[in-house]
Amino acid sequence: MQSNWSDKDAKDFVARYAALGVNEDVALRTYTTRLLGSDPKLVLHGGGNTSVKTIVQDQLGEDIEVICIKGSGWDMGDIEPAGLPAVRLAPLRKLRALDRLSDEDMVNFQRINLLDASSPNPSVETLLHAFLPHKFIDHVHSTAVLALVDQPDGEAMAREVYGERVAYVPYTIPGFALAKSVADVFDKNPDVEGLVLLQHGIFTVGDSARQAYARMIEFVTMAEERLGRQRKARSAAKLPSDLATLPEIAPILRGAVAISKNPQAGTVKRQILNFRTNPAILSYVNGAELARYAQQGVVTPDHTIRTKNWPLLVPAPQAARLDEWKKDVQAAVETYVAHYHDYFARNNEKSPQKKTELDPLPRVILVPGVGLFGVGASAKDAAIAADIAENTVEVITDAEAIGEFRPIGEYDMFEVEYWSLEQAKLGKSAEKALARQVAVITGGGSGIGAATAMAMARQGAEVAVLDRDMDAARAVAKKIGGKALAVSCDVTDPLNVRAAFDAVVSAFGGVDIVVSNAGAAWQGTIGSVDDETLRKSFELNFWAHQAVAQNATRIMQAQGTYGCLLFNTSKQAVNPGKDFGPYGLPKAATLFLVKQYALDHGKDGIRANAVNADRIRSGLLTDEMVAARSKARGVSETDYMSGNLLRREVTAQDVADAFVYLATAAKTTAAVVTVDGGNIEASLR
Repeated sequence: MQSNWSDKDAKDFVARYAALGVNEDVALRTYTTRLLGSDPKLVLHGGGNTSVKTIVQDQLGEDIEVICIKGSGWDMGDIEPAGLPAVRLAPLRKLRALDRLSDEDMVNFQRINLLDASSPNPSVETLLHAFLPHKFIDHVHSTAVLALVDQPDGEAMAREVYGERVAYVPYTIPGFALAKSVADVFDKNPDVEGLVLLQHGIFTVGDSARQAYARMIEFVTMAEERLGRQRKARSAAKLPSDLATLPEIAPILRGAVAISKNPQAGTVKRQILNFRTNPAILSYVNGAELARYAQQGVVTPDHTIRTKNWPLLVPAPQAARLDEWKKDVQAAVETYVAHYHDYFARNNEKSPQKKTELDPLPRVILVPGVGLFGVGASAKDAAIAADIAENTVEVITDAEAIGEFRPIGEYDMFEVEYWSLEQAKLGKSAEKALARQVAVITGGGSGIGAATAMAMARQGAEVAVLDRDMDAARAVAKKIGGKALAVSCDVTDPLNVRAAFDAVVSAFGGVDIVVSNAGAAWQGTIGSVDDETLRKSFELNFWAHQAVAQNATRIMQAQGTYGCLLFNTSKQAVNPGKDFGPYGLPKAATLFLVKQYALDHGKDGIRANAVNADRIRSGLLTDEMVAARSKARGVSETDYMSGNLLRREVTAQDVADAFVYLATAAKTTAAVVTVDGGNIEASLR
């Protein structure tokens, strides 16, 4: 492992934060914390912590000795000084005299000793840092170190590498007990440069930020060098020659791991998938002993809240027998859930404080021949689970290469999974109306499509923006932010439509809501319009809707978790305008296409609804067209655009709001919602 320390960067951090009133100790602590947190082989998603003991002034101008330590909710990779809350050190150190201290009392005591009451909660390992005398302390969950210590003889393996340069601490759940244990070990070994917490991670200490960081890099490098020697090969299992593809299997998996399903209400609590594969992952999932080494537990306790303690294992998917494989997957999930219920019951019985069982569904899926999936409530959560799963693959691969992977025991895993201080890291907030759903919007790069994509995202959906103009799709996805996906798609090309939907499935695991919006308004007198114009209009304004809906239905049926088809039709479908036959005819056909999907696929729980809009400024009705039509009618543009019963201009956002409503209306299908400010000739049930 290479050191990324830079004298210039360190000086820049000191100068930058000095201007903000931050002292040199905290500035350098921020700098090296970022160095550690930016390397996933050391720190992942809020794991690890760092601290510095320093002097700051309180509001009375008095010098106070404090410990500045990583706060809850901050990631080491991009931490700011505000993420290192200052806690009065002297009161913390007095706690060591106690025999026991509850987690709640520990958190409360730390908070009442903050210098700034608005600061985040200090790390659950604050007392561990406080009880040690060193100025700078670094703690990470290095993959290399974990591979050494997650062994039946982990201490002996680590001693072979580090000797007496570090002290060794048996596994204890983080908190007061661990802080006391570490302090006692250090008292017996006062000259060590660090601490190895067996089956947990590694600490290094130093008089300066650079010294603590350099020791961490050195110790991790020593572990990596040991892992490179005397490695055993892994034997592979036999796999089918005709493996199914990712787009074929992801919807099946996603449907199988839905947390709950209410057929009567028509609602589902789904999960999002994040797929990963590479040679290292394939070697792991294809291993002949996968069922043994992958089911032992997490590589460090910190991971359990994101991944649960074991992944779901499913058989390799054979293309020729996908129907049978789907049943195998469902059976595997049922077995997983039953195992989780048993795990909870037997460990809850042992626990002094009774817990309430969490949902029993997996957060990682391993698929031989294909790769792994992270599973979560959102694309972000699924990506975090996948990151940790990749990290786990590396640790267990290295551990098995030099010995046998052996993490903490089941009861210890249970105590961490159900530890209130760990669960607090996940946060508790009400989910938005479209959370856990994947929405696909065609023609999403502009106008109604763009407004709908952003409206769906605001309601919590994971959004895929499909458009022929990839730059426009990317621009909308960028505005949405997060994990929004931009996909190039010409909806008049059925193969291109399928490829686009496969791309969405590969990114999120499936599809739940589709807004078939792309269209264009060809004009002409119906008695003389040329066939080519009419056929082009039908290709885009009817056949494209059919291609989109067919692909959506294919995926929704594979998931078995219902779905919602939404179509942008037009008032032209029921209230034709002069010389707009080339546009209105295919739109009328699409209106009946909506009803046919509602009729044929209601049994699958798939709803089909439409929105009829009129006079919306967009690519169909440009500012130039508005000006021309207003002039031809002898009215102002304002009067033309508000020429409806309510005398109000209807916007793309109004149409988007209607689509969002229909996406949430679990018991509404075959409906046509009119969004036009009131056009009695175009009104429908």
